[in-house]
Amino acid sequence: MGRIKVILNPIAGRGYGARAEPEIRQLLETEGADFDLVLTEGFWHAARLAEQAVKDGFEIVVAAGGDGTVHEVVNGLMAAADEIGTDIAGTLSTIAVGSGSDFACNVGMPADLPGACHRLVHGKTRIVDVGRVAVDDRPPKYFDNTINVGFGGTVTAEARKVKWVRGMALYLPVVLKTILLARSPRMVIEYDDQRIEMPTLMVCVGNGAREGGGFFCTPDAQLDDGLLDLCIAESVGKLTQLGLVPHFMDGSHVDHKAVTMARTRRAVITSPDNLIAHVDGEMLCTEAHRLEFEILPQRLRVMC
Repeated sequence: MGRIKVILNPIAGRGYGARAEPEIRQLLETEGADFDLVLTEGFWHAARLAEQAVKDGFEIVVAAGGDGTVHEVVNGLMAAADEIGTDIAGTLSTIAVGSGSDFACNVGMPADLPGACHRLVHGKTRIVDVGRVAVDDRPPKYFDNTINVGFGGTVTAEARKVKWVRGMALYLPVVLKTILLARSPRMVIEYDDQRIEMPTLMVCVGNGAREGGGFFCTPDAQLDDGLLDLCIAESVGKLTQLGLVPHFMDGSHVDHKAVTMARTRRAVITSPDNLIAHVDGEMLCTEAHRLEFEILPQRLRVMC
């Protein structure tokens, strides 16, 4: 086991990150870890810290936070790998103290602090895929888990307004509220030789299976299969949306007549309307008109 850089987001999980810091330090000391722990101070700070950690020789970089913290750390690790010229970024580990922490769940890291810290020191590694997304003419970003265009983007925007709860207690009420708010812009969705044009409630682009603290929009997605899973839900009425909620919680929506599931290496979504989307649980855009997604196979080493 080499040197470990722990990047802790103190505001993750509505402040749980800050409250968890003393316990994380004690657990890692008990495990005999050679670690340095630093707190993030604002937007994209975790990405810069992760990139510098690689340059400073840390062998494991830990995202201690939620999915947004993991997202930033992954982008920092990928930036460092691109600069160094190595094909595989990392090693990444996670300590889940966020509102959703879906990526940590997808890779099999324990949700509890003692289990996560023990696995960090004694666990194994695996190589997983990374996604890349380009929004309109902006520079592309990497993503590790999911991007949700439409309904899921609105859920994330609404969840940011809730300050005191985390996990399913946060996301399920927000999902129900979003049913009243969500619209279905006309989208053109292109992948492989397919072209779908219709009013669309949601498109989820998944590298991982779980998002939103426990919703399985792309339940069969595998982090290391070299493919993106697509879940395309056409425009349906409010009652149908309400009826679909429990199906998205267990993945059984895949057989619904309003849902199309697919796998691809690349996809493009365009729309004359404003598109709202989240990436790994953080806002990606609110007024985009073109999103391009691709999978980068076997690019990130993670603890599991």
